[in-house]
Amino acid sequence: MEGKERPVCTECGRVVYYDPKVSTVCVVARDGKVLFIKRGNEPGYGLWSLPGGYVDRGEVVEEAAAREVFEETGLEVEVGGLLGVFSEEGRPVILVAYEATEKGGTLAPGSEALEVGFFAPDALPPIAFPRDTHLLELWQQGKAQRD
Repeated sequence: MEGKERPVCTECGRVVYYDPKVSTVCVVARDGKVLFIKRGNEPGYGLWSLPGGYVDRGEVVEEAAAREVFEETGLEVEVGGLLGVFSEEGRPVILVAYEATEKGGTLAPGSEALEVGFFAPDALPPIAFPRDTHLLELWQQGKAQRD
């Protein structure tokens, strides 16, 4: 159908459309350093990534971004400017990336993080997802334009 193989119900003939998953991530800076979590699950177990995760059905994306940062790091943030929306052919995840400003909380790893910490963009730990490096470049470009 429509040039693609799609699952069809054998009883009624209805086509089943699988929805993509929406994920969100935030760049949170403090004193020129950026917040990362050491991942406690796959993919990327033991490597570092920007804090983020899946948006729940019916949840506002910006609220999901703030919730995920809090759940993974203990920090409360205000979600700010959009860094971009990203997808890759053949992958079911759409990533929505934001800047966020720290507003409170206590820095501590959540249930999905082994460690949390702030790192200088030129001295990052081993990164789980190459996209995080790209997001930091976008964030730095935007920061330079604002300064």
